[in-house]
Amino acid sequence: MSSVQEASRLGKFSWALFDWANQPYFTVITTFIFAPYFTSVVMGDPVTGQAYWGYTQAIAGLLIALLSPVLGSIADAGGPRKPWILTFAILCALASIALWGAVPNQGEGVIWILIAIIVGTSSIEFSLVFNNAMLPSLTTPNKMGRLSGFGWGLGYIGGLVALFIVLLGFSMPETPLFGLDKAAHEHDRITGPMSGLWFLIFIIPMMLFTPDAIPTGVKKTAAIRKGLENLLETIKSLKNHKNILFYLLARMFYNDGILALIGFSGIYAAGLFGWDTTTLGIFGILILVFAIVGSFVGGWLDDKLGSKPTIVISVLGLSVASVGVLSISDGEVLFGLAASMPVPDGGILASGAEQVFMGFSFIMGFFFGPAQAASRTMVARLSPPDHVGAFFGLFAFSGKATAFVAPLLIGVVTSLTGQQRPAMVVIFFLLIIGAALMSFVREPSED
Repeated sequence: MSSVQEASRLGKFSWALFDWANQPYFTVITTFIFAPYFTSVVMGDPVTGQAYWGYTQAIAGLLIALLSPVLGSIADAGGPRKPWILTFAILCALASIALWGAVPNQGEGVIWILIAIIVGTSSIEFSLVFNNAMLPSLTTPNKMGRLSGFGWGLGYIGGLVALFIVLLGFSMPETPLFGLDKAAHEHDRITGPMSGLWFLIFIIPMMLFTPDAIPTGVKKTAAIRKGLENLLETIKSLKNHKNILFYLLARMFYNDGILALIGFSGIYAAGLFGWDTTTLGIFGILILVFAIVGSFVGGWLDDKLGSKPTIVISVLGLSVASVGVLSISDGEVLFGLAASMPVPDGGILASGAEQVFMGFSFIMGFFFGPAQAASRTMVARLSPPDHVGAFFGLFAFSGKATAFVAPLLIGVVTSLTGQQRPAMVVIFFLLIIGAALMSFVREPSED
C-alpha cells in the first residue's frame, strides 16, 4: 500500500464519530428496543414477529449484497464519498422517523413499517460502505487497527448513551419526556425518530472536518458507467487476488453469524424471559460496556498481532457465546441443568436462567467490537489503493451476500417449529465455518 499523509486529529476523530452517529440505529432499533417491541407488541406474537423481522432483514441484506459493490465502484470513479454518505444518511433518517407509526397490534398497516425497516437498514449499510472506504486515506497502515477500533469503541459508547436516554428519559419514568403515552408504547416508538435525528446531527463533524477524496472531474453518468466497468474489472481481477477472495469468503460466513447473533439475541431473550423495555435496555447497557472495552483492546491487538489473529480469536469467542445462549431454554441452562426462570416481582435479571444468559452475553459483547473493527482494517490493508471503494463494496457484499440466508432460515424454521430456539443453531455453524476459512488467508505481514 502506498504511503499515506495522515489526516489531522480532528479529521480522524470526526471520521470515527460516524460510528457514534450510526450506532444508535443498530443498538436501539435493530437490537435491544424496537426489534423486540416490534416482534412482541406490534405483531402481537413473538413467534410471528420474529419470523416477519427475519424476512425484513433478509430483504435488506439482499439489497445490500447486490448494490454495495456497484456503489463502491461508482464512488471510486467519481471521487468523493461524502455526498453518498449524506444521501443515504437522509434516507435512513426518514425511514427511522417513519417507525413512530408502529402502533401495537398494527394489523394491515404493518407493511409500511416493514418497508421503513428495510429502507433504513439498507441505507445505513450503504453509508458505511463509503465511510469505511475513507479509512486507508486517513492514517498509516500500522495505525489503522487503532483508528478502526477507536471508531467502533466510540460507536458503542454512542449506543450506550442512546440506551440511557431511552431508559432514563422514556422507559423508566412514570411520565416520560415530552409527555409520551406509555399505554400507546410511544416510549418504544420514539426510538425511531431519535435514532434518525441522532444520525443526521452527529455526521456533521465528519462532513466538515474529515478530508475526502479529490473529485475526478468525471460527470455522474460517466462515473456510473466507469464504476460499473471498474467493478467488472475488479471482479475479474479477484483470480489474481486470491488472498482477498479467501478473506471475503470467510467473512461471508462469520459476519452472517455475527449479525444474526446481534440481531436475534435480544429478540430471543424477550420471548424466552418476557423482558420489558426497561430490562432490555439494562441488558443492552451491560452488553455495550463489555463491547466498548473489547473494541479498544481489539484495536490495540489488531496493530500488535495483526488483523487475522484478532478476527479468529474474536469469532471463536463469539462461537462459545452462541452455544451458551443456545443452551438456555425454559427452566434449563447448559443443555439440561435446571435453572429458575423469571417470576412476577422477582427482580430484574434475578433468575438463574437470566444470569447464565447474561454471562454468555458478556462474552458476546466483548468480542463483537474486535471482530468487526479488525474486519474493516483487514480489507483496508489488503485492498489496492485505487480500487478501495470497490473492494469495500465487495466487503459489504461478502457481509450481506448470505446475510439474508440466516434471517430467512431463522424466520422459516421459527414458523415451521413454532419455537424460537431451534433456529438459533444456524448462528454457531456460520461462525465456525468462517473461522475455519480464515486459515487460508494471509495478511501482508505474513508474506
